[in-house]
Amino acid sequence: MFKKTFLLLVFLFFSMETFPQCAMCKAVAESSIGEGKSIVSGLNTGILYLMALPYFLLLLFGTAWFFVRKEQANLK
Repeated sequence: MFKKTFLLLVFLFFSMETFPQCAMCKAVAESSIGEGKSIVSGLNTGILYLMALPYFLLLLFGTAWFFVRKEQANLK
């Protein structure tokens, strides 16, 4: 318990300011500034796109799996 608390305090007190390392995020931020748009709207669109893609693929494969299993049950 002491070890966890100590590490938490060390990380809290000795944290450094970090900058994003994602090349896509940096490119979107720079292009938004050049076009006069809000940086936040460009980054939010990118985040939503990256978040929605796995769910879409899960839905696609889940639907395919469901129909294949249903077809196999009908053949028995």
